[in-house]
Amino acid sequence: MLWHEFTIETTEESIEMISNFLHEAGAGGVSIEESGTLNKVRDTKYGELYDEPLNDIPEGQAVIKGYFSVDMEMDNVVPILKQRVDELSQYDIDTGEVRYELKLIDEDEWANAWKQYFKPIRVSKSLTIKPTWEEYTPESEGEKLIHLDPGMAFGTGTHPTTSLCLRTLEDVIQGGEEIIDVGTGSGILAIGAILLGAKHVLAVDLDPVAVHSAKENAAFNGMEGSITVKESDLLSVFKHQEEGVNLGVTVPVDMVVANILAEVILLLIDDVYQVLQPGGIFITSGIYKNKELVVQEALKASNFEIIDVNREEEWIAFVARKR
Repeated sequence: MLWHEFTIETTEESIEMISNFLHEAGAGGVSIEESGTLNKVRDTKYGELYDEPLNDIPEGQAVIKGYFSVDMEMDNVVPILKQRVDELSQYDIDTGEVRYELKLIDEDEWANAWKQYFKPIRVSKSLTIKPTWEEYTPESEGEKLIHLDPGMAFGTGTHPTTSLCLRTLEDVIQGGEEIIDVGTGSGILAIGAILLGAKHVLAVDLDPVAVHSAKENAAFNGMEGSITVKESDLLSVFKHQEEGVNLGVTVPVDMVVANILAEVILLLIDDVYQVLQPGGIFITSGIYKNKELVVQEALKASNFEIIDVNREEEWIAFVARKR
């Protein structure tokens, strides 16, 4: 089967936004490759080794590829995507000297090729992400494995925002919490939360591809009884609960976690406040450094108390408490 491969060469700073644009434009899958230079500051405190460059992408740059059905009219899609990328400068996002390429490729060239680069990786003191197709034996007592096949859904744990969010969950979860994971993607944060001691996670996403992926990954980890996956937005959980839908959690909940774009977080803050118990915790990641202050002020304006700020590379995760 043939697919349109639309390549965008840009900056690492613009990865989150452009990836979202590709999904919204109808991409059946998105691949992201960041700079593999050894000059890049990398977090190695959990044992990651970087002996040689991973690729020849210049430092600070990234290559993002969206894959579209051969039936799509790319003459209509491409101009819209280019316009949206151009508009990122209005949000103080530097896209650099953007280069584009469009070509037809066979499905076998991309659907599984990326798997050879996705290896088990230790992301926190206790959590290791293990692709379902890789053999791996835990190296230390207490090491917990997240068995993952992200498929076409976003979230392998290799991006700083995901690993940062998992480490933040590890610091915050005490045990027994009921949690809502907003924009669950592959379900990686929901799985990590259960491994860290949460009682139950309601994982919601508006993308049916993500919902399917999250359900599969919950099953890979034997967590069908601990993770409920719904195609839903955040506020709809109230309606679902009133209708007697089994959500696995009772709203308001103890914690909400969201690893999504800062622009989306700003729209969600008041909704998160509504679904949290008094004193409940909101963990939000996916925030690039240039959006830190605006998200911080929005949290405070919505009566959240910021109790911790965690960082990795140029990304930020807030831990906020409902007053």
